[in-house]
Amino acid sequence: MTPSARTRTRSLTALGLVLPLTFLAACSSGETDAEPGADQTATEEATSVPSEAATVTPRLAVTYDGGIQVFDATTLEVVDDIELDGFNRLNGAGDGRHLLVSTSGGFQVLDAGTWAEPHGDHSHYYTADPELTDTVFEAEKPGHVVVHDGRTALFDDGTGHVTVLDSAAVADDARETREHTTPEAHHGVAIELHDGTLVVSEGTEEARTGIRVLDADDQEIAASDECPGVHGEAVAADDAVLIGCEDGVLVYKDGQITKVASPDAYGRIGNQAGTEASTVVLGDYKSDPDAELERPTRVSLTDTATGELTLVDLPSSYTFRSLARGDDGEALVLGTDGQIHVIDPETKVLVRSIPVIEAWEEPDEWQSPRPAIFVLDGSAYVTDPANKAIHAVDIETGEVWNSVDLDVEPNEINGVSGAAATSDTAHEHGDEGEHAEEGREHSEGEHAEDEHSEDGHDHEHADEETASQG
Repeated sequence: MTPSARTRTRSLTALGLVLPLTFLAACSSGETDAEPGADQTATEEATSVPSEAATVTPRLAVTYDGGIQVFDATTLEVVDDIELDGFNRLNGAGDGRHLLVSTSGGFQVLDAGTWAEPHGDHSHYYTADPELTDTVFEAEKPGHVVVHDGRTALFDDGTGHVTVLDSAAVADDARETREHTTPEAHHGVAIELHDGTLVVSEGTEEARTGIRVLDADDQEIAASDECPGVHGEAVAADDAVLIGCEDGVLVYKDGQITKVASPDAYGRIGNQAGTEASTVVLGDYKSDPDAELERPTRVSLTDTATGELTLVDLPSSYTFRSLARGDDGEALVLGTDGQIHVIDPETKVLVRSIPVIEAWEEPDEWQSPRPAIFVLDGSAYVTDPANKAIHAVDIETGEVWNSVDLDVEPNEINGVSGAAATSDTAHEHGDEGEHAEEGREHSEGEHAEDEHSEDGHDHEHADEETASQG
């Protein structure tokens, strides 16, 4: 089968056949096809004239030195190229349409130009030109962004300020927010759960030591200082929150904090990828406290239901942008051998490896481009900076169903589903994830230079997300 035929087959079976708009006439019932109703402001948000599509249109965004390129996730064609100076980072916003770009002034909202509007028992789908909007959540040092259960939490490493809002309202200037500030600024993270519980890191610029758990009224209900070097987070099934430490993890679940120790005295888990489809969280694992740049060949799997931590050996090393989760909970690791290693989270066994790109070596500087993985709608998208390319892989079959050459060197990758989101159900691992988050663990967020170079071991942080987003 030719590459074009593979692309065409994947597009029709997994992402829906794009039918002529006249085929949709029956659903209008005498109303105009593009009757946005309460969503009029969302439709008008893009500067270009929206076009109605017959199905959802997922899109990807990739940063490079000098800007951000937005792609159609089905064809991998460039939709727009947005110039933006600086080292910029991408975070899932959680509403299926927007991304949050970590810039020098804060978290700036990027409209990917694809969305859905509920209409009775179905939705109408629209696309428009992507736009880097004027909406900015100010932050001295924009850090992690975590999306969970329709809520998006932003952490400012420069001030310790936390902003939480409905994911569906990220581009709404009339949004309501929850605000919290930690006692001291640090490279931190916050996650809000479905009942309003807020899990937030604790630390200073010199050391991060643990977490505090606040109820919906910001009253402390639990705390732990048994987490040296706090970094990264993921949310697993049953609202279990996992926080990485230099000697294991903390798990918050059902009002209790449990410490799960690493098998080594120094066993740092700093980047994680979780999913609500599994109680098991995938994490990196570094065991050499003296390494200037450790290239690990083991990953951690922590079962938040049993407290069991298992290490799995891989045939290659990997980096902080290598972790992701499949739609069915598969643990995915993009190795420096160019393969996606698929681990069954239940058996803790490496079940197969999917060749995607050539073997590569992790660069010395964490900001330097290196291959990254991002999962969206059953496919793993892998960047190939050395060859300026992106590859789309069907996780279930292992088929590389599309590949394109780029005119830029890709760095970070994230994306949006284009599906409708509400304040009750909006959730996007994309990173959340969104977000193997590069060091942002989840998901989904990441960022802040101090964090990435925090101890000389892990100059890193998906969303992120994908992913984490968790």
